[in-house]
Amino acid sequence: MDLHQLAEQALAVHFEQAVGTTAPARLVAAMRHAVFSGGARIRPQLCTAVAHACGMNAPQLTQAAGVAIELMHCASLVHDDMPAFDNADTRRGRPSVHKAYGEALALLTGDGLIVMAYQVLLNAGKAHPDRLIALMQTLSDAVGVPNGIVAGQAWECESRADLSQYQRAKTGALFVAATCAGAESAGADPLPWRALGDCLGEAYQVADDIRDVIGQSADLGKPTGQDAQHGRPSVAHELGLSGAIGYFENLIDRAVDSVPQVASADKLRQIVRMESERLVPSSICQSYKTAASASASSLQH
Repeated sequence: MDLHQLAEQALAVHFEQAVGTTAPARLVAAMRHAVFSGGARIRPQLCTAVAHACGMNAPQLTQAAGVAIELMHCASLVHDDMPAFDNADTRRGRPSVHKAYGEALALLTGDGLIVMAYQVLLNAGKAHPDRLIALMQTLSDAVGVPNGIVAGQAWECESRADLSQYQRAKTGALFVAATCAGAESAGADPLPWRALGDCLGEAYQVADDIRDVIGQSADLGKPTGQDAQHGRPSVAHELGLSGAIGYFENLIDRAVDSVPQVASADKLRQIVRMESERLVPSSICQSYKTAASASASSLQH
């Protein structure tokens, strides 16, 4: 079973255990809609891969940490799609939660998933209380203020925002949580793994900015052109498309170089490269580089 399958299976098991049998049926259906609608599951995959690299000796705790982080991610997407923010009709090729179940249940779905994330981590952490505090702190830092995903979303409500700070909070924070939690769940020092999460998280946001400009809604499973429509900070708008692609490639290179020298380093580097290709295919990068070079050459002549 590969890392993606492991992540999907773990989500299903922990979700069913946490949701129980007595919750309101439509709320449970909305929560399932939010969580089990596809997705790369890269955050729990990273968490598990780092734990393996650190000599994973508490697999249930590692699994729960990855699930908790993915639930937080799903919760953020539900809230991000709501009318108060993006007012998106679709997510992952399906109606967004507020479109399928209404705004009230969408709000409660996001809230419920946030609480569920802590429930999952707390239940697994009872067997490892010495590691639980660090994991809870890592998860909380990735979600709250000053530098978590809540702060990242809130920067969109400001008249001005530092682009790097915005990206680190909105997208990067949960990637840092994934790599650090992987190490912590294995009883290892998370610090050597922080740079991997930082670089990969920022790369994801830059890729999202790029795809918001050049992507097709059918391919992405969500509306495009949202950054320009809502006046949000965007690398693609600040650096231009070619500049954003170059910046993305640099971040991927930095992520690869940041992987510590461990026995499974090559596998981790391969995961990073595969994600890079999935996010912004090299063929697209090359075509825009070629077009930009040709345009510059024609201007010179």
